[in-house]
Amino acid sequence: MIPKGGPDSTPEPGPVTEPQPPCGTTRTSAPPGGVVAIIIFGAALRPDGTPTQSLRNRVDSAVATGRKIANALYMPTGGVPRGGVTEAAVMEHLLRDAGVPGSAILPEPTADDTLASVKACSTLLEALALAPDASVLVATSPFHRLRCMLLMRLAGWRVKAVPFLSSGSSSASAAKRLWRLLHELVATPWDALLILAWRIVRR
Repeated sequence: MIPKGGPDSTPEPGPVTEPQPPCGTTRTSAPPGGVVAIIIFGAALRPDGTPTQSLRNRVDSAVATGRKIANALYMPTGGVPRGGVTEAAVMEHLLRDAGVPGSAILPEPTADDTLASVKACSTLLEALALAPDASVLVATSPFHRLRCMLLMRLAGWRVKAVPFLSSGSSSASAAKRLWRLLHELVATPWDALLILAWRIVRR
């Protein structure tokens, strides 16, 4: 997850609350049969807990791809809370608003950065009945995609990128875009070494 600086210009609704399963039920497994997992990497929320346009675009991209797949399982990951909610909870709310049933959503609300998301999602994936020969799909912003794809591959998964759909306006300045690029250049090799060490230790 790459923190976003500055508000987007698109008006947003008020903060959402953590989605809860219906009374008397628990959210456990994915849809029956082999599933195709779509990991949605989070992005920092606004201070009041509402999503930035960047986060909305990631969710919209995942939904557009998931609608073409039987037994798609959405895995929103991000545990940095703002306004009392996590990125994963906000993404789950957006997924439900888009018509995705709760049974097709498996949130990962603990990870505080991209590396932690890859580790946590890997643990969740290992417990799922994945479709034979299916790739894990990765939904994130273009500047973040290379690192996410590389780390997932190094963690042992076959991965494909979800086509990114951009909508709404963005207030990212040239300086902000440069900072993102430099951050990825530094973080990508460092995280790659850490994920390899993590995988070796787990053997």
